[in-house]
Amino acid sequence: MRKPKIAAARARHGTSRPSSVDFLDPSIEWRRLFAECWGTFLLVLVAAGAGVVAARSHGAVTLGMQVVAPGLMVMAIIYFMGTVSGAHLNPAVTLAFAIRRNFPWQRVPGYVLAQLAGGVAAALFLRAMFGTTGALGATYPGSGISSTQALAMEVVLTAGLVNTILGTASGARNIGTNGAIAVGGYIALAGLWAAPISGASMNPVRSLAPDLVRGDFATTWIYIVGPILGALIGVAFEAILRGKPSSAGTMAAEGDLGLDDAKSETHTP
Repeated sequence: MRKPKIAAARARHGTSRPSSVDFLDPSIEWRRLFAECWGTFLLVLVAAGAGVVAARSHGAVTLGMQVVAPGLMVMAIIYFMGTVSGAHLNPAVTLAFAIRRNFPWQRVPGYVLAQLAGGVAAALFLRAMFGTTGALGATYPGSGISSTQALAMEVVLTAGLVNTILGTASGARNIGTNGAIAVGGYIALAGLWAAPISGASMNPVRSLAPDLVRGDFATTWIYIVGPILGALIGVAFEAILRGKPSSAGTMAAEGDLGLDDAKSETHTP
C-alpha cells in the first residue's frame, strides 16, 4: 500500500533526492511533526524554565547552569529523535536547511508550526506552574546593551550555530551521531559568554513563546530578525566552505528513519 504513495512522492521531490522511505510517505508526516513539537517543547521548557527556576529559587540555578542546560537538552534530543525529524527544533535551522536545498520547502510551514506549538505549550506549562516568575524566561538585551548590539550578537551567534549544524550534517558519515555533541556544545559555549549581551537565544520560537504567553513584545523583533539573518549568513558561509549540498546533509535534515527499507526497495526487482 505504501509503494504507490512513495513513488508519487519521489516524483514530486525528484528522483535524485536521497530521501528515506518514511520521509517520502505522507501518511506518517505526523510522526515528524510530533517529534518537532515535543522536542521544541523540551528545549523551551529547559531554556526558559532555567530562568524561571533561577528566579524562583533566588539564584540556586546559576547563569552558567542556565546556559549549559539548553545545550545538553539539544544534545539529548538529537540522540533520541534526530533520525525521526532531523531534530531542527528551530525555525532558523529549518529555514537554513531549506535554503541549502537539504529540505523541501513544502515541509517548512508544518515544521515551523509544530515548533511554535511546542514552544508555546512549554511557556504555558511554566506559567501554570510558576506564574510569570522570571518573566517566563524571556530573552532580552542585557543591562546597558542596545537593541542594535543585541541584534548583531544574535546574528553572529546564529550564523555560527547554523554553520555547526550544516557542517556536522554534511559530514554525517564521518561524524555520525556525535554531531549532537558539537551542536549542544556550541549552544552552551555561546550562552556562557554571550547570554549577558542578548540572552543567546539563536531561536525565534525560544524567545517568541514566552513573549506570547506574557504578552510583551517590546524586544521580540530582535530574536526573530537576528536568527533569520544569521541563518542566511550561515548558509552562505556553508556554500563557501563546502560547495554544493550533500546527500548526507539531506538525510540529516530529513531524518533517516526507514533508510534501510529505502535501500531494500531500491534493489527490489
